[in-house]
Amino acid sequence: MGQYIGAIDQGTSSTRFIVFDKSGQVISHAQKEHRQIFPQPGWVEHDPLEILGNSFEMIGAALARCNLSAGDIAAIGITNQRETTLLWDKVSGAPLHNAIVWQDTRVDSMVAQFARDGGQDRFRAKTGLPLASYFSGLKLRWMLENIPGARLRAEAGEALFGTVDSWLAWNLTGLHITDVTNASRTQLMDIATCDWDDGLLADFDIPRACLPEIRPSSTVYGEIRHAPLQGVRLAGMLGDQQAALVGQNCFAPGEAKNTYGTGSFLLMNTGAAPVVSKAGLLTTLAYQFGSQKPCYALEGAIAITGALVQWLRDNLGLIGKSADIETLAACVEDNGDVYIVPAFSGLFAPYWRADARGLIAGLTRFSHKGHIARAALEATAYQVRDVVEAMQNDSGIALRELKSDGGMVGNELLMQFQADILGAPVIRPRVTETTALGAAYAAGLAVGYWRDTDEMRENWAVDKTWQPAMSETVREKNYTAWKKAVLKSFA
Repeated sequence: MGQYIGAIDQGTSSTRFIVFDKSGQVISHAQKEHRQIFPQPGWVEHDPLEILGNSFEMIGAALARCNLSAGDIAAIGITNQRETTLLWDKVSGAPLHNAIVWQDTRVDSMVAQFARDGGQDRFRAKTGLPLASYFSGLKLRWMLENIPGARLRAEAGEALFGTVDSWLAWNLTGLHITDVTNASRTQLMDIATCDWDDGLLADFDIPRACLPEIRPSSTVYGEIRHAPLQGVRLAGMLGDQQAALVGQNCFAPGEAKNTYGTGSFLLMNTGAAPVVSKAGLLTTLAYQFGSQKPCYALEGAIAITGALVQWLRDNLGLIGKSADIETLAACVEDNGDVYIVPAFSGLFAPYWRADARGLIAGLTRFSHKGHIARAALEATAYQVRDVVEAMQNDSGIALRELKSDGGMVGNELLMQFQADILGAPVIRPRVTETTALGAAYAAGLAVGYWRDTDEMRENWAVDKTWQPAMSETVREKNYTAWKKAVLKSFA
């Protein structure tokens, strides 16, 4: 058996390949961004062939960086941006369309029609999800209705649907598969049976012939057919947020993590039984290891957090690079009563308001770019608190601490404000590549590289903890002002 485990981390803005050792430490790493394609307002696409090419390129680069070969890798896992939807030709492998990204809102009219016919929660009992443009099922239906010949080819099994995990697995191994976590985000799977549901397929008008086989998150799927990993086993697949939950070792009910990326995603392990949300959260599959029963989670999905910083950089030119936001925000003592609600594609959890629109509230002649920068960072923390409040209401479990990961956790100002506005400690682990690490853990478990979850827990260690330092009076005053700003964003 090889001495290392690899993970493809295919995210919204970039693709990475990371090699880990048995202690969960990063041995080698390579990363490359891909284009964000915006054909129309509200539409967001990726080029599947660019993603595939970047994946192979980063695998090669990471291996070369440490002079590794396929023989050094015991297995690899895949973690991916989840609801992003692809359709490709079974024979040629050519995509029939650009991938429709999870942020895309082109199916808003379909969502409204379905909701008029049965309410926004008409599928929640079976899928754990409200009707929203976020999920894959309606994106696939849009493709079938708008790509010439796509429906006939899908019905004949000649066109294949998948989220990004399926696209990569098919190109690596020739297998048309997905795992329970990604399947649970399509709104086509019954979360109790972990299988495609005929009633849902009929309601969404999706042919079963185009769908991948649903497999556990940790099992040996097959061998990779191409260099530089030819012969290495693909043995783990997890949606990115579930992978971060695994990477943070949240294996007990009540343990939670938040990933701060393009969006932010807070997941709490709820154990072997799904918890139906009454507070605007998602009930989702957390993971399934081999033949064990699946584990479930409650999730609060926030569409825009790190993307707001990118918007200030790219659209407004307020900063030169994303890391500059912290310095700019730190030039003021507070937000100057400025609040930003980044509802660029509506608001996700716990509001689920497709009609919400972004706004900046509280501007005066006193306001300047430092206040805007600080309000942008604070918007992330406020949205996370919205989700925490909902999660505590649903689960009946008070959040004792929040494990954090993702690209924004290096921002000390944000992490302190997050602890302040939650009134709870925020913890950053020593290894922050938790999404890729979760995929590596899933693959390693399947091939015996790690014995069990207890062995993986031994790898987890704290890098830094932020303790709340804000008074209760100021905390609640600020949060009340945020809630008022959110109400103003509703159309």
